[in-house]
Amino acid sequence: MSKPEPGFDAEALAAGLETFGGDPEERRAVARHARDLADSGRYEADTDVPLTPEHVVVQLADAPAGGPAERWNWWLGSLEFAYGGYAEFQLRRWGAADGE
Repeated sequence: MSKPEPGFDAEALAAGLETFGGDPEERRAVARHARDLADSGRYEADTDVPLTPEHVVVQLADAPAGGPAERWNWWLGSLEFAYGGYAEFQLRRWGAADGE
């Protein structure tokens, strides 16, 4: 009997996003939005690819430039164009007002 799959590791993604700069609040906000996307199952349903922290970092590396939030929004914009239904996962703000 196998163990159930663990949930999306937002902490691992936040650490992986350090390569794109930004401050810790920005990286945590992107990681929370990625966890919400993973929890929705939408990405995997559309692409047949599990959404993992490593996969997100690889996708964001394709963005032309920017910090984690700009790269995240660029990728989500591409997904919105290709499949629809991704705008709700775009990052509009982060920091203390965004909560934890």
